[in-house]
Amino acid sequence: MPETHAVEASHLFKVFGRRPSDVVRQLQSGATRAEVASSGTAAVIDASFEVARGEIFVVMGLSGSGKSTLIRMLNGLLEPTSGSVRILGTEIAGIPARALRDVRQKSVSMVFQHFALLPHRTVMDNVAYGLEVQGVPLAERRERAAAMVERVGLAGWEDKFPRQLSGGMQQRVGLARALAADTDILLMDEAFSALDPLIRREMQEQLIELQSELNKTIVFITHDLNEAMFLGDRIAVMRDGRIVQVGTPDDILTDPANDYVAQFVQDVDRARVLTASAVMEPARSMVTVSAGPRAALRTMRDLQTSAAFVVGNGRALLGVVRDRDVMRLVKRGERDLTEAIEKDLPQVEKDTRLVDVFESSVESELPVAVVDAAGRLLGAIPRVTLLAALGNVPSNTAELAVVEPPATIPVDVVTEILRGTTDSPDGELATEGGVR
Repeated sequence: MPETHAVEASHLFKVFGRRPSDVVRQLQSGATRAEVASSGTAAVIDASFEVARGEIFVVMGLSGSGKSTLIRMLNGLLEPTSGSVRILGTEIAGIPARALRDVRQKSVSMVFQHFALLPHRTVMDNVAYGLEVQGVPLAERRERAAAMVERVGLAGWEDKFPRQLSGGMQQRVGLARALAADTDILLMDEAFSALDPLIRREMQEQLIELQSELNKTIVFITHDLNEAMFLGDRIAVMRDGRIVQVGTPDDILTDPANDYVAQFVQDVDRARVLTASAVMEPARSMVTVSAGPRAALRTMRDLQTSAAFVVGNGRALLGVVRDRDVMRLVKRGERDLTEAIEKDLPQVEKDTRLVDVFESSVESELPVAVVDAAGRLLGAIPRVTLLAALGNVPSNTAELAVVEPPATIPVDVVTEILRGTTDSPDGELATEGGVR
C-alpha cells in the first residue's frame, strides 16, 4: 500500500443474520439488498476507498445507509463479513484481539455522537483517560491533557465534571481526549449531530482549525450534507449499504454520479461549498506588461471588451487596464503600459468560498480575478458566472473576457488608431457605440 494511505478499505461487506456468507455470495452475483433480506441484513455492500494521510474523508448518507457500520469496521469494533481493512498498512480484519487493541491504542482514536464521557471523572481526567490506557506516566499524561484542554478552548474547566458542562463543551472534552491520545487517525461518528446548530457550526470551524495545526487523518460520519461539504476534502456518498460516489465537494455538487446524488445536493448552500477555482473561467482578455499600449488595445478590440488584465513574469497579476486609458497612451505615442495599470481590482485566491466572493463581485464592474498563493492569474469570475453557479444553471459564457460593461470607443476609431492613421474624433475619446 502506498505510504500516503492511512486507511484502505477493499470490497467490504457486513451482513447481520443467519447466513452472512451466503448473503455476500448472492450480493457478489448481482442480488439486491431487498432480494437477500430474508437471509440477512446487508449493512455494507462492497465498499472500497482509500484515505490519504492528513485528509478529512467524510462518509455521508441517510439513516440506514450503512455509514456507522462502516466506521465501526475501520477500528475493529465490527468484524467484516468479507473484505479487507488496512490501518497504516496493517490489516485489522481477523487479527488477534491483542494486536487489534495495540492498533487502536497507537493508531486510531474515536469521537462519539453522545460524547461517551466518564461521569465520575473531571474534564482533565476524561481527557487523560486514553493516555492512562496507553500506560503513559501520570505527570506526562496530565501535561499532555492540559495542553489539549487549552487547545479546544476549555482552559479553566479542568476540574469540572461532565454534568456541569453544556453539550458543546462535553463534545470538546471528547475531541480533546481523542487528540490527546496522539494517534494518526481520528474516527468521528456523527460527532456534532447532537449539538445545537450554532454550537455545531463552532465545532466544525474548530475542527478545521485544529486539523490545520495537527494534520490528523480524519474519517467523519454525518447525515448532514452541508456539514459534509464544509468539512470534507473528499466525500463518500452511501445509499442502501453501497458507496455510490466518492469525490471532492466540488465534484459532488457539479458532477453528481446519479439522480440520487443530484437530489441529495440540490438544496445545499452552494455559496459555502463551491470555491472560486470551481466556477472560474479562463481570462482571455489578458496582456503582458511588456506588450505595450497598442497590443493591449488590439487585444481588447479583438475580444470586444473594454478592459484587460495585465500580467508580468510568470503570469503574476499586476492589475487591469481600460480602453480609455490605453487609448490616451497610444495617442501620446507611449510604449510603456505601466502608467495605465489600475492595481486596485477585485481578486480572490482559488480556494476562496463563493460566499466570500460576493462582496468583491458586487463592489466592482470588473469580473473577479482568481489567483494562486503566489499571485499568479488563474482565471476570472464574471458576475453572470457567479450567479449561474449559485443557481445551479449553466452560464453559457464559454471563455469570457474580462469586463461586462459596454466599452466607450467605436470599432472603426480603434482600428484606425491602431493603424496609426488617425486620432479620435475632435481630439477626444468617443462615447457612443462601444465595443463589448
